[in-house]
Amino acid sequence: MNTKDLSVALNTLAYPGLTRTLGELKLISEVKVTDSNAFVELLTVSDDSYLTVKSAIESAFHDQFTSLNITKKQTVQKDINYGNSATPNNRAPYAANVIAVTSGKGGVGKSTVSVNLAIALAQKGYKVGILDADVYGPNVPRLTNTDLEKIRWNDDNKIIPCENYGIKIMSVALTTPTSDTPLVWRSSVAVSALIQFLEDVAWGELDFMVIDMPPGTGDIQLTMAQELPITAGVIVTTPQLVASDDVSRAIRMFQDIHVPMAGLVENMSFFVAPDTGTRYDIFGSGGGARLAERYNIPLLGQIPINMDIREGSDNGEPPVVLGSDTLKSYYKDIVEEMLKAMKFKI
Repeated sequence: MNTKDLSVALNTLAYPGLTRTLGELKLISEVKVTDSNAFVELLTVSDDSYLTVKSAIESAFHDQFTSLNITKKQTVQKDINYGNSATPNNRAPYAANVIAVTSGKGGVGKSTVSVNLAIALAQKGYKVGILDADVYGPNVPRLTNTDLEKIRWNDDNKIIPCENYGIKIMSVALTTPTSDTPLVWRSSVAVSALIQFLEDVAWGELDFMVIDMPPGTGDIQLTMAQELPITAGVIVTTPQLVASDDVSRAIRMFQDIHVPMAGLVENMSFFVAPDTGTRYDIFGSGGGARLAERYNIPLLGQIPINMDIREGSDNGEPPVVLGSDTLKSYYKDIVEEMLKAMKFKI
């Protein structure tokens, strides 16, 4: 196999887990064959991608050469001209409104709330997309029954978002070879990936872009506020005091970086025993109301702990679509309150 033959073969080799080839993804920088020794230089950005492609090439061609040397080309990262939270960039001009859903801590049901609010907006006739910005714990695909989908490109080399339940969906979970592939990324890499999802995805025109933020008050939250004119922030908490403490910091962060607050959602608010109808305040009570009063923001609604919500979410069957009328009403009422609280461009 000479240089030309190897180059053709490499460019037609499929990227593991994707329908695109290494040539289509422009991952081959240089190919050279001398005697029975082959040299391949790759244009992969991350170390994880480099190792994945290197392994695929070695598996396909290791027995055809005496030596197969595969290296990664050192590239200069593209300089990103970041905005600032006072005068942010607009990397999503196709979206009339951007809603950032966040929480102070993990485990409060933020992604479940994000998905059901996005679908509730779509049920009102709006064009809605949801961006899963929780790159280290991306749950949106499972919640929307798109977790088996794989990333695809259109003829304009734009990523095609998944679609289900009337909304467009993009998540880093759709780009990994397996569902349990960890993303061992520094924050700068995670931020770059999210900016690519804003700019290189064929979202089309949207009335609402819902962003499921990671928990906390870190780089991703700050960057989203710098790169998007966020129309409204929605905070998700539980009544528990520990959650309220962390949520207080998230509210202050949004206030400090000039993000308007649509309000607060108290999730896992209470539990009603199905056999007796007795209400139990498992995580305490009044935490959301106290936060709303303290920071002068609306309490948009309270969602109970409910087995049907949990089971439906695990199965990719959002309660706002396939739940009982009572379950649907929790999310629909929150959307109504959110729309009242903010002057959306609709």
